[in-house]
Parts: sequence; structure tokens; C-alpha cells
Amino acid sequence: MGISVKARHLPQRVAAAAIILDSGIGKLSADEETAERLHGFASGTYPFLKKLKPTQFVRMLAVSEIALGTALLVPVVPAALAGAGLTAFSSGLLGLYVRTPGMRKKGSPFPTQQGITLAKDVWLVGIGLGLVLDDLTDR
Repeated sequence: MGISVKARHLPQRVAAAAIILDSGIGKLSADEETAERLHGFASGTYPFLKKLKPTQFVRMLAVSEIALGTALLVPVVPAALAGAGLTAFSSGLLGLYVRTPGMRKKGSPFPTQQGITLAKDVWLVGIGLGLVLDDLTDR
């Protein structure tokens, strides 16, 4: 298995990985209150997450973010695979934005002040899709 990262993918992969790794590493030391807040927010949008304890959820989220961030940085992970993981993860974040009341202006796709934090993650979807499309069409 050789190195498959194209130079043109490095800025996107490194930028997304830095943000996601930092987030995941930070969640490894989340206290009980933070775990409950994050779990409550996510399980309000994705009810199947209610089956998990808040600390389990945050640990799973942290490990997932660290794995995704690492996959984006490791040169042997193909862009299509890293991009697909990034697209799936960031689509979940956008799901929070779309489905959580108060995140969007009434009757609009545009964010409220509270929704900006999640709405700006649309750039992660763009990076993920860009990596997938570029890798699949560059033959």
C-alpha cells in the first residue's frame, strides 16, 4: 500500500483533521456536566442515542472524531474513503442544525446566532464531498 494523498488534497485534509482531532481530544476529558449537555443535545435530534449513557456517548464521539481526524492525516487512506467518512460525520452535524429548533431563522435555511456554530460545519461537508468526487473522477 503506497501513499495516496495528492498534494492538492493536503490543505483540506489537514484543515478538517486539525479541527476534528482537537474536538475529539478535548472530549476525552469531558466532565459529567459536559457529557450530559452534549448527549442531551444529540439525543434530542437522534433519539436512538438515548440508549447510551452520556459518558459512553461522549467517549464514543471522542474516539470517532480522533479516528476520523487521523484518517484524514494518514497518507495511505484514500481521499475517497477519508472524504466519505468526513461527509457522513459532518452530515450528522448538519442534521443537528436542521432538526434542532432555534438554530435557523423562521422559514429560512439561514442560521440564527445560536445556529452559526453548527451551520458553519457545512464546509466540512464540502471538503468531504470534494475529496470523494476528486478521487473518484481523477482516473
